Amino acid sequence: MENWIEFLSRYQREHNLKQHQLAERLGMTQGGVGHWLRGTRRPTLATVNEKLEKLGLAYLEARVMVVERDMTRESRGVYAVERPPSVNALRHASFRFPVLRWADLQGALPHTGDTQELTGYMPAGNAFWLPVENDAMNAASGRSVPQGVLVLVDAGIEAAPGRLVVARQPGKPAVLRELIEEGGQQMLRPLNTLYPTVLCEEGCEFLGVVVRMHGVL
Repeated sequence: MENWIEFLSRYQREHNLKQHQLAERLGMTQGGVGHWLRGTRRPTLATVNEKLEKLGLAYLEARVMVVERDMTRESRGVYAVERPPSVNALRHASFRFPVLRWADLQGALPHTGDTQELTGYMPAGNAFWLPVENDAMNAASGRSVPQGVLVLVDAGIEAAPGRLVVARQPGKPAVLRELIEEGGQQMLRPLNTLYPTVLCEEGCEFLGVVVRMHGVL
C-alpha cells in the first residue's frame, strides 16, 4: 500500500490541501487519513476504489495506466472500468483530458473533444485543455501565457484573486484572464497591458483555473 500513500501525498501536495481538506474530499475523518498517510492502517482495494471515485479518478486504462475523467470516458471495450484499479498503478498514473475549442465554451461544456492530451497533474474536478488563440496574456516580463500554447483548466479549483481563470460574462465569449480584486470588486485583467481590464459583471461564470501550460501548437 506504499503506492497508495504516495498517491495521496502527491494529490495533497498538488492541490495544496491541509489534511482535514483532503479528508473532506475523501469523505472520511482527518484521523483516518492521518493513519493512511503514516502507514499505520491499510485500506482494502475496494476502499481504494471507493476513494478514487470520491476524487473523480476511478477510471484507469489497463495497459498504459491513464486515469480517465467522467468528462473523457470512452468505450467499455477499451477501458477496464469494471475492475478496481491496481494500487501499484496509482504510482505511475497519468491523466488524459480533452482539448476543447473556445467555441465549445459557449454553452454546456462537452463531454469530450476531438483530441486529448496527457499530463501527470491530478485534477480536483473536471479538467480540459484550451489553446491560447491571442496575445492578451502575453506579457513583456514576468508571468506570461503566449499565444499558441495549451493551458490545462481545472474546474474543481476555486477561482481566487491572483489566479489565471477562464471566465464567461453574460452574452460574451469566454476569455482567459487574471482574476484580481480592487475595492471589493472582482475584475478580469489581461497580462498584456494593451488590453483593457474589465469588471466581473453580475452572472460572470468561472469555468476553471489554469493549472498547467503545455507546448506550442
